[in-house]
Amino acid sequence: MSIQYEYHHERQKDLLLNIKTYFDLDRNETIFQKRNILKRVPFEGREYIVKSFKTPHLINQIAYGLFRDGKAKKSYYNSMKIVDFVPAPIGYIEFKKGFLLKESYFISEPFDYDFTIREPLTTPDFPNKTAIYHALARFTHQLHQRGVLHLDYSPGNILIKAHQGWYEFKVIDVNRMAFKTLSTQERLENFSKLWASDEDLATIIHEYTKISKINTDNALNIALKASHQHKKKTNLKRKIQGKEILD
Repeated sequence: MSIQYEYHHERQKDLLLNIKTYFDLDRNETIFQKRNILKRVPFEGREYIVKSFKTPHLINQIAYGLFRDGKAKKSYYNSMKIVDFVPAPIGYIEFKKGFLLKESYFISEPFDYDFTIREPLTTPDFPNKTAIYHALARFTHQLHQRGVLHLDYSPGNILIKAHQGWYEFKVIDVNRMAFKTLSTQERLENFSKLWASDEDLATIIHEYTKISKINTDNALNIALKASHQHKKKTNLKRKIQGKEILD
């Protein structure tokens, strides 16, 4: 078994090189567990967020081992490009058997957020919804101005910490991103995975167009069309899989 790794601070090198041992400790708090596993891992008096990626299927084991960067590596490299927008990256490590990628981990510092954007989007009486949506529009505009297109810009991937009179945003799951000059169409379609109601999306888009100085009516048409198409496509897929249709 060979390893490939990179880290940001020397003090976390031992954590990275012995990540399997630290990750499996009983004292860890599991934050999320589906395909991938996310844990809060204590190390030398501090806590870190460690994401263990599911072993890819054989074709991707070969692809990630020989031709493309794996998800942990992309998470680290993408985070380093946009450190102001993400929880502080620490490092990544990959374990390969021959040329096949078997296990991989990405480590970051925790961001002690209060809620994700999902909560105001799904809670009718959530406090300060309009202010939060306006802050989201400004945050997204900053990302776009930096040439950053988060390809999974969905509710659970947008973390929010409430401060006195303002909101701090961070994005996670950043292994799928594009870095380029964005067209107006790409910018507006980037909101489609929020699964927002038409009314909530309109509030977000109105603020976004004020900042970016683009035509509001045209922008709203583009954003709503992309949102409707995403919902239709997702629900069709869920129907085929025998899952409950989402509102």
